[in-house]
Amino acid sequence: MSETFDDRDMALGSGIAAFEAKHFARAAQLLSPLAAEGEPEAQYRMAIMLQNGLGMTENPALAFRYMRAAAEAGNGYAQHGLGFMYLEGECTEKDPATAAAWFRKAAEQGLQGSMTTLALLYEQGRGVEKDPEEAQRWYRLAGFEM
Repeated sequence: MSETFDDRDMALGSGIAAFEAKHFARAAQLLSPLAAEGEPEAQYRMAIMLQNGLGMTENPALAFRYMRAAAEAGNGYAQHGLGFMYLEGECTEKDPATAAAWFRKAAEQGLQGSMTTLALLYEQGRGVEKDPEEAQRWYRLAGFEM
């Protein structure tokens, strides 16, 4: 049993390293089976590659499915990525309110980019009620002095 875990762990580590090195075809080869098995880190990276056609043909539907699965599993970067998918209408229908909810989840995990994006949404009243005070609060949490 531990050998299988070690093999999966090694494949995940190697797949992430290939992804970071922009060797996307190799990353996809290593991460695809893990993503299909439900590994959130693999799903997140596969979603990016599928969304942008990196090392493979674009597949918006599968990109969305993997990004959502990784986000639902608690991956903050996937929550941020899913927020952008909903905000921009990439791989799914545009839905600013759902986008804001996913940015909040990622922001609550400490992701500065998500905090800044959430602040901007409050500032603009996009997907949430316009709320300058809440915008300022998120900007401060993100490390911006106003």
